[in-house]
Amino acid sequence: QVQLVESGGGLVQPGGSLRLSCAASGSIFSINAMGWYRQAPGKQRELVATITSGGSTNYADSVKGRFTISRDNAKNTVYLQMNSLKPEDTAVYYCNLLTDTSLGGVVDYWGQGTQVTVSS
Repeated sequence: QVQLVESGGGLVQPGGSLRLSCAASGSIFSINAMGWYRQAPGKQRELVATITSGGSTNYADSVKGRFTISRDNAKNTVYLQMNSLKPEDTAVYYCNLLTDTSLGGVVDYWGQGTQVTVSS
């Protein structure tokens, strides 16, 4: 019913940049927020950045000043511009969609994940 398609992951050297994108499609009633999470091997999944339907953003302290989240409401697409990448940014990055249902509830959807590797 709902699908999130991610792209933009890959291998980059320390100090480099990548731009991730995630397009949402399907039976979406209303989008409350979209965001990015990441999970490194042996570690818990953590929030990277989120953006609400109103444009408010939230970032993990570890990425502030380096990452920027944005969205194209007309295309239901969220982006994550990652600059000054560090080896500790290496992880699988997951796109998240938080939707408002027609009955007043909320439902989460997740992308399949895209690998980001920062290494020299």
